[in-house]
Amino acid sequence: MKEKPFAITLDVGSSLANRTGAWRTERPVYVDRMPPCNQACPAGENIQQWLFHAESGDYEAAWRQLMRDNPLPAVMGRVCYHPCETACNRVQVDNAVGINSVERFLGDQAIRHGWRVAPPRTTSGKRVLVVGSGPAGLSAAYHLRLLGHEVTIREAQEKPGGMMRYGIPHYRLPRRVLDAEIERVLALGVRLETDTRVDDVLAAQRDGGFDAVFLAVGAGIGKRAYIPAGDTAHILDAVSLLGSMEGEGPPMLGRRVAVYGGGNTAMDAARTARRLGATEAVVVYRRTRDRMPAHDEEVEEALEEGVRVKWLSTIKHADGGRITIERMELDESGFPQPTGEFEELEADSLVLALGQESDLSLLRGVPDLAVDHGMVQVADGLMTGHEGVFAGGDMVPADRTVTVAVGHGKKAARHIDAYLRGESYEPGPKHAPADFDRLNTWYYADAPASVRPQLALARRVSTFDEVKQGLDESTALFEARRCMSCGNCFECDNCYGVCPDNAITKLGPGKGFTIDLDYCKGCGLCAAECPSGAIDMVPEE
Repeated sequence: MKEKPFAITLDVGSSLANRTGAWRTERPVYVDRMPPCNQACPAGENIQQWLFHAESGDYEAAWRQLMRDNPLPAVMGRVCYHPCETACNRVQVDNAVGINSVERFLGDQAIRHGWRVAPPRTTSGKRVLVVGSGPAGLSAAYHLRLLGHEVTIREAQEKPGGMMRYGIPHYRLPRRVLDAEIERVLALGVRLETDTRVDDVLAAQRDGGFDAVFLAVGAGIGKRAYIPAGDTAHILDAVSLLGSMEGEGPPMLGRRVAVYGGGNTAMDAARTARRLGATEAVVVYRRTRDRMPAHDEEVEEALEEGVRVKWLSTIKHADGGRITIERMELDESGFPQPTGEFEELEADSLVLALGQESDLSLLRGVPDLAVDHGMVQVADGLMTGHEGVFAGGDMVPADRTVTVAVGHGKKAARHIDAYLRGESYEPGPKHAPADFDRLNTWYYADAPASVRPQLALARRVSTFDEVKQGLDESTALFEARRCMSCGNCFECDNCYGVCPDNAITKLGPGKGFTIDLDYCKGCGLCAAECPSGAIDMVPEE
């Protein structure tokens, strides 16, 4: 009998007659890829996962997923500059998913319904001192407590919150929201000592019997610059101005206020001046708008509220209700150069918003701890050069935002936990990125982004009420459902429906699918039609 070199014809009725998997040269494999939103989040949130819960209407599950990484979602939903949305693949279809809006909605739902995180059932017996109760300190305390350690926060100010309380105006962050989320962290058993300044960190560690320290003192000192001024000039720094809003009475600025600087703090100072009764608030900035460090939305809101900006200008002198400014021009490298052209502006007060520094006096005498340009130098795990002393937030080299600080707190907690256990923390391998070109965007319906309502412009400059409002439930649900689940299966059933060999089996809600390789021919139709790019075709072994 002559052999059949390429295939064997099975008899009719054989149990192997329809097992066509032997023809396959490639096989489909379900993969998990890193969504660009997750990748871009400085706090390391699993955004796609909590959006998955939110779009099903299970808001508490979504919030609990969020709380695995971020203990301040209602705060973050108000003050984060949402780099996740800048990275969102959907921006290439219509508009980015309103991730920040949904996060705020979930945070507000938790406050409204009193959702809580359960404290740990066991304790490690280890004690950690956290210096500073800003976003980095609160985040570290929260995660360390959930890991079973005893945590004490020492805060020099009268109230906790750091620059969230003493640097972010009420119209951006209502204090009832901040207080509610801080109280939830403390309810886990975190001890808070306010009005308690740490002057010597090693002495505080030794005397308190702490096994490790996390430094999160923030950058609460406004930088000063020498500006020639007469005796009658009223000059103050923006950090002091914003911090004084938590006091008994508002500061006296006068009717005409000039703010020197170009960052978010300068915008906050000018907008605060308008709310305190200034009829004119002028920001003086040395460069052009495209080089301004302030975020676009901050600048736009300030301009809407009547704040003026003198671009390419620098202040040369202040005295007697007037400031002298010099016009600048950019050289070939983009650096401002003086022109010798001057003008005068009327200004009852001059507010300096030229950056912020950290008070590092508590670190005097700490061996092997390095400070460069006013910032504490740390290793990848946020440990300083002195063993057992960690640092994060605004006092280390990084972007100075609440979101970055929250991420530092979580990262530090994981490394401190490992240190206390005599181990080292090693993060798992990162997934490959979920690129836009892997998506089948035509499967997704057109759905323009929801717009957050805002306080009426006529009321904004006369009140410190919150400017940006939250989404209602129906709008938040719609916004969550705009997520395209880039790179990860969301059980749309496309692969199940298009498979010509019925080789794909559904495992049930939340469990995904399995492929029967006895019948899969490796045609690749499932991978080609997957909306989210969650199936790879790999060479057959």
